[in-house]
Amino acid sequence: QGQARLTTKVPTVGRDHYAFAKVVEVRKDLGVFVNIGLPDKDIVVSEDQLPEISRLWPQKGDQLMVALTVDKKDRMWGNLADESIIHAVANRAKPEQMNADVTATAYRLKMAGTRVLTDDFYLGFIHPSERDAEPRLGQILHARVIGVSANGELNLSLKPRAYQAIGDDAGMILAVLQHDPSGRIAYTDKSDPEAIKQTFGISKGAFKRALGHLLKAGLVKEEAGYTILTAAAKASRE
Repeated sequence: QGQARLTTKVPTVGRDHYAFAKVVEVRKDLGVFVNIGLPDKDIVVSEDQLPEISRLWPQKGDQLMVALTVDKKDRMWGNLADESIIHAVANRAKPEQMNADVTATAYRLKMAGTRVLTDDFYLGFIHPSERDAEPRLGQILHARVIGVSANGELNLSLKPRAYQAIGDDAGMILAVLQHDPSGRIAYTDKSDPEAIKQTFGISKGAFKRALGHLLKAGLVKEEAGYTILTAAAKASRE
């Protein structure tokens, strides 16, 4: 009675029914239009509820959690869910979710970071150090879990895992190292070009560039004529 409800499908329109609605149009002088399932009618979320910085406004294809509100002139508007609504529908995360990939929607933009809700309704937080650019309100993000806080919220990163950011050649060398029981190979940037070509199928120049990426990422080290897997590389595979 009187409590807000969230559905993953389009709800019966009402002020106490919240759901994600797709942004279908952006009007800088008005706000953004969202599709809540009404035939031939999209609803406006007023610019008053959107970020002051226009580049952080939702774009077409983003989504906002909204309910319907009607003003004194009987005009319908989309009303953004506040923090209490988001928390009311959220699940509590578990430590087993560490390193999982998640899809999440940015619902609150703060100086301290971005607050998101995952597709499975877990609360998440993205610190500025874990992203290359600030997400838009309503932007759908692909992130990975780097921590689970005591209050059951996920700490997320938008940055790729180290082994995902090093390129194909480096990834191939890393895979060879990870499949070797000793975790090392008798090849370095000083190795014979023909031996490198025969073993890895790439030129010595490409091998050196790939090795440089691995060294910079802290995934390997060179020692006594060997390239050796580091503890960080072993952890990145787990």
